[in-house]
Amino acid sequence: MPEYNDSSKIYIGGEDQFGQVMTSVEAAEYLKMHVKTVCRLAKEGKIPAKKVGSEWRFLRTVLDNWLAEALV
Repeated sequence: MPEYNDSSKIYIGGEDQFGQVMTSVEAAEYLKMHVKTVCRLAKEGKIPAKKVGSEWRFLRTVLDNWLAEALV
């Protein structure tokens, strides 16, 4: 069972994914896209993301998988 605590770490499947959560700005830089494009794709459900309050959040490993599938 995943463990959660008060720090900025998140745990997925028991594996520490600290540093993997990105904002829309960080995801846009990582994907070499404009931030508005990344937000639009997230809103349309075309890129894996989760909305936290008014901000989008992205996991780097999930984006890597999404990008690999999109390029095939």
